[in-house]
Order: sequence, then C-alpha cells, then structure tokens
Amino acid sequence: MLSKIKPDIVVDASGPFQTYGDDPYRLVRDCFAAGADYIDLADGADFVAGISALNEVALQSGRFALLGMSSFPVLTAAVVRKLAVGLDSVDQIIAGIAPSPHSTVGINVIRAIASYAGRPVKILQDGKWGTGTGFLDSKYLVVQVPRERPLPRIRFALTDVSDLKVLSWDWPEVKSIWMGAGPTPALLHRLLWLAAALVKLGVLRSLVPLAPLMNRVVNTVRWGQHRGGMIVEITGSRGSTRITRSWHLLAEGNGGPYILSMAAEAIVRRCLDGRTPPSGARSGHRDLELESYAPSLARYAIKTGIREN
Repeated sequence: MLSKIKPDIVVDASGPFQTYGDDPYRLVRDCFAAGADYIDLADGADFVAGISALNEVALQSGRFALLGMSSFPVLTAAVVRKLAVGLDSVDQIIAGIAPSPHSTVGINVIRAIASYAGRPVKILQDGKWGTGTGFLDSKYLVVQVPRERPLPRIRFALTDVSDLKVLSWDWPEVKSIWMGAGPTPALLHRLLWLAAALVKLGVLRSLVPLAPLMNRVVNTVRWGQHRGGMIVEITGSRGSTRITRSWHLLAEGNGGPYILSMAAEAIVRRCLDGRTPPSGARSGHRDLELESYAPSLARYAIKTGIREN
C-alpha cells in the first residue's frame, strides 16, 4: 500500500506497539523504503528508546523517524526545558495527565495500559534506577492554572512512558523522574488500581484479556466536570536556593484529546513550510519547544500557566 500511495509522511496514531510482535519497527523500515518520513505517537519507554537502532538506516535514506510524538515525552520535555531556565541543576521531575471523564478513549489506549498495569516499570528514584508498579504506585497532584478554577485533587498512577528514560538523557544530574496518569471518575481509577494489584500479586496474569471490558466501562461510566489537565513539576537549585516550579494546563470541554496529536501536527506543518527536521531515527522530544504548541493550544482555548515555590 505504501508503494501505491507514495506518502510523504506516515503518522502512526494507532498502535498499540506492544502487539507489534518481534519486529516492531518493520513499518518504519517500509516507510524509508517507500521514500516517506515517519511519526509515531507511541510513548512507551523501550519502544521509543529502541528506535535509535534504525538511526543509520534513516541517515542513509535521508529520512526521519520521530517517536514519542505525544504529550509524553515531547510536551513534557519542552515544558521541563522552559521551567529549568535560570536553574543550575534539576533534581526531580514529576508529571501527570488527567483526561476529562467525558473524553472518549480508544481500545488501543486501553490495551497499552492493560499491558503494564501491575507489572514492573523502570523508574529513577533517589539517584538509582529501580522499579515501580504500573498503575499501582500513586501520587496526589493538583492542576491549578493561575487565575483559573483548579481541578480537584487527583490521584495519578505510574505509567510506563518514555519520559522515564529520555529525560534522564537530557538531565544527567536528575535524581528522580516520575510520570503518571489520573483517570476520572475516581471510582474507575480505584477499580483499575485494584486490578493492577491483582496482577502484581499473581492472581491475574495480565489485564490485556480484560481490555475490551475495560474499554466499555471507561466509555460508559462518565460523570463529573468535562475538564481535564496536565501538570509538570521540577525541583532544582540556583546557587544554594532550592526552587520548585510547576507548569499547569487546563482543557475545558472537548479540547483535551487534541493535545496528543499537536506535536505531530507541528512537525507536519514545519515540513509543509520547508523546515523538515534533520534526518535520523530518534525520540522526538528535542524537536519541538513549548512555543510550537501555542497556536494549537489557543485554537482549543486551552489555558496554561507557571507557578513557583
């Protein structure tokens, strides 16, 4: 089909990559062979980091493959760079996404979550690499854009996303990195937390067989305000002073789900303007800055702001 369509760019917004089998980058190689560049919204840690194995092929073909082109890690990384301006070092990074309870969730997103819920997730904590438990380890955070009504205090659960790796590449001095998701309403989160615990205890082998049921429940049981948000918080130093800064995003109504595709849109628009990204196969978290999101965020009336403690 690629040879017939002859696309300039292929954007994979489907997945989940967890089911791609033993050759997860076959589509990427096929795109290069067909003369197309490649963008993938998948944000899994190992999947995004592993694309570097095709970097030489990409360079030889004069093509680019950018992975992780979603909120995690592209938007997160851009926000961290913004928050770190003026700091001498960054010690801790925490981020979380809380979608509106009224947002539609696709089956492939559910399958991706089900694949690591209750299973070990490699995280950096207290300067050492260890393991947490997917969708079981939790933190409470508050999304509060300055001068806007905050979201309620939300429980965020650990997710297996590429930020856990790629941010450590950019900030080698960082001691802790934690990324989470805060599904609502809270009852659904508690049920998922319980299911993840059953996987960790060995009562269930995996939640993947339950993904269709989980998908029906998530897209049926909806209540609460049609509001979603995101938070990125860093702690660092300037001289002897410890500083905590946080970036907050508030999406009212149906605007939130569009955030996941804004990075891909920005790259496509750059290509149309003749500003094609450099060739190579890599995580795309360094290819966009926060300012690149501004037009898309404004289009959907999505509000953002920074706080400092």
